[in-house]
Amino acid sequence: MAKTLFEKIWETHVVKTIEDGPSVLYIDKHLIHEVTSPQAFNGLNKRGIKVFRPKQVVATVDHNVPTIDQHLPIKEELSRVQVETLKKNCEEHGIELYGLGHPFQGIVHIIGPELGITQPGMTIVCGDSHTSTHGAFGSIAFGIGTSEVEMVMSTQCLMQSMPKLMRINIDGKLNEGVVSKDIVLYILSQITASGATGYAVEFAGSAIRALSMEARMTICNMSIEMGARCGMIAPDETTFTYMKGRKFAPQGADWDKKLAYWKTLFSDTDAHFDSEINIKAEDIEPMITYGTNPGMGIGISGHVPSLNEVDDKEKASFEKSLAYMGLEPGAAIKGKKVDYVFIGSCTNARIEDLRMVAGFVKGKQKASDVQVWVVPGSKQVEKQAIEEGIDKIFEEAGFILRQPGCSACLGMNEDKIPAGKYCISTSNRNFEGRQGPNARTFLASPLTAALAAITGEVGDIRDNYSAAVKN
Repeated sequence: MAKTLFEKIWETHVVKTIEDGPSVLYIDKHLIHEVTSPQAFNGLNKRGIKVFRPKQVVATVDHNVPTIDQHLPIKEELSRVQVETLKKNCEEHGIELYGLGHPFQGIVHIIGPELGITQPGMTIVCGDSHTSTHGAFGSIAFGIGTSEVEMVMSTQCLMQSMPKLMRINIDGKLNEGVVSKDIVLYILSQITASGATGYAVEFAGSAIRALSMEARMTICNMSIEMGARCGMIAPDETTFTYMKGRKFAPQGADWDKKLAYWKTLFSDTDAHFDSEINIKAEDIEPMITYGTNPGMGIGISGHVPSLNEVDDKEKASFEKSLAYMGLEPGAAIKGKKVDYVFIGSCTNARIEDLRMVAGFVKGKQKASDVQVWVVPGSKQVEKQAIEEGIDKIFEEAGFILRQPGCSACLGMNEDKIPAGKYCISTSNRNFEGRQGPNARTFLASPLTAALAAITGEVGDIRDNYSAAVKN
């Protein structure tokens, strides 16, 4: 019987199926950080039990950490307590922690792939919605709640219902200046922020196949923003080449054995999907959001929808969103003044993202009235950027390469956008207050963000683009 990629992985991880109910799913890797784990550890301690399989748990600090002076005590009390609590819990339960100062520390969804922890065919969970990132390797990866974190810690299993299956095909060749972030923002603009609710989404097609692993991670990262349970891409030679030789990837004969299995992980030709969407790559232009959810996006040459273009049921929330953003129906975003540029997050803080930005800004100067924060996703990315001289390019342009962390993706640490200010951001969410109370966020690609940093306003990268800069 023909099967989808999702079904092949799901079926090999079902421990037990409850009649007319969910399945007990075995979890291969459990990723934890300082924000969603304390309550789970507390639950275990109250029950007098230990983490069942600590070697299958990977811990790091990312959400609450400062991105400057990481060698000093954390100033914010809540952040300091959360980081210290994770350290204490990991020590008590025998879990290795990649804490501040560790060469493997970084955003949880960046260190997993770069260290070879994330592998095809796995089930991966974390108390963080953007766990979907890891699906780029052909794994089932999704975020879980704190009670579920405790369940996985105590049993290495999780109760889950089988989602519906969707495939989104993007075929053709991308236009100049269009990168993976534009692809996923375009999909969101077409199907909305709830268009994949209840589905596991597989991204396929020639345009997806042509992407690097880091670009694929960007797309799977934001599958959660369309309401999907998870996003995934079938592994291929690009995947295997990326993985080979990484710290925790299989070695020697074990590599050969795993590789043979990984090559079976694809959706069969006549596999059934509950929904299928086809998109032409040529239809995608550089994208930017205008509202307060990631589905409120337009091509850079377009305009905010006018009121007569909005469904009557959506008008109230649409107008509320525009009021928050300080925009008018029918307005163009191109030319809009920005105050901050944030290049980072689990969506776009990998070495390819930094290279892309550096390639564009080399020899240029940032706009004098714009603050630019470049935050690498991990110590490994930071180290590589320094070795390649990217930090010097940024410094000469007036940018600063900060230290790894989630930073201004969310207002949970010291890096907050001031109220009323506009930030063009490479992160994944533009919710009200996401980057700080009353901060206003435009989501865009690293290239579009880099252009705004130089010009001080939202612009079309195609007007300033060199074919040498690609992702």
